[in-house]
Amino acid sequence: MEEDTIPKMNREFEVHILNDEGIAKARTIALCFDGVLNRLKDLCPEKTREFAIVKTKLEEACFFAKKAMACDVANQKD
Repeated sequence: MEEDTIPKMNREFEVHILNDEGIAKARTIALCFDGVLNRLKDLCPEKTREFAIVKTKLEEACFFAKKAMACDVANQKD
């Protein structure tokens, strides 16, 4: 399929290649979530179903925070 015949994709599904600022922001977001998880490990027993859910939900939230940041064109390569 030639590039000019590829239909326009909805923005939600596009691949966003990050520039250096976006990469730095993605790392900062990850470090924030890492800090929260480490603090929760000090407060909660880790070997429970509930804590497994906490980790999964933090991972999910981190993913969506990075996705939200990556959608900003200021964080994307030209």
